[in-house]
Parts: sequence; structure tokens; C-alpha cells
Amino acid sequence: MSGSVLEITDSQFEQEVLNVNQDILVYFWASWCGPCRLVSPSVSWAAQEYGDRLKVVKLEVDPNPEAVAQCQVEGVPALRFFKAQKVVASHEGAITKQGLKDFVEAQL
Repeated sequence: MSGSVLEITDSQFEQEVLNVNQDILVYFWASWCGPCRLVSPSVSWAAQEYGDRLKVVKLEVDPNPEAVAQCQVEGVPALRFFKAQKVVASHEGAITKQGLKDFVEAQL
């Protein structure tokens, strides 16, 4: 889904992330999370900027505890970068647009 962020649930996590042989940025967020509101526009920007090389998905943590546990997310906002179906980089906490750019480009 080039250029946009795909919102997924626990039931889609395996199909959309674990069974995909592609670079994937997974963004874990919560509706009650103030810092998530600041990070979300940067995640959308990343989907636009890197959409040709990177799949970007977001997953709300509260209704999706299985993926949260599987990715060992302990706080939000959180990012997990999957390469060849494995987590190769993680970030938890707020991140600037430049920080997100650096995080993604280090993995591509």
C-alpha cells in the first residue's frame, strides 16, 4: 500500500507483517497518548516519502495486545522496523520527523 499508512489489528498482524518479505515500519500508538498525536504526522510523512521501498502500518495498542506482546512494546509511541520478517530496529517514545527519517534510513 504505497504512500499511505495501513491500519491493522492483531488478526491481520501475521498476514500484513510477519508473512511479508518486505521492509515494514510498524507504528504502535494509543488514542489517549499525547506524544502519539505528535508522532502520527511524521509516520504519515514516512509512508509518503518511502512508500516505494517501505510498507508502513500502524496498530493501536489497547485493542491489539497480541502484537504488542509479540513485539515487546512497553510504551507508546513505539516503532518496530521489520526486515525479512524479523525486528531489526526498535524505538520507543516520541521521535521528531528528522529522528524518524534517520531511524528509517539507517535500515533501508
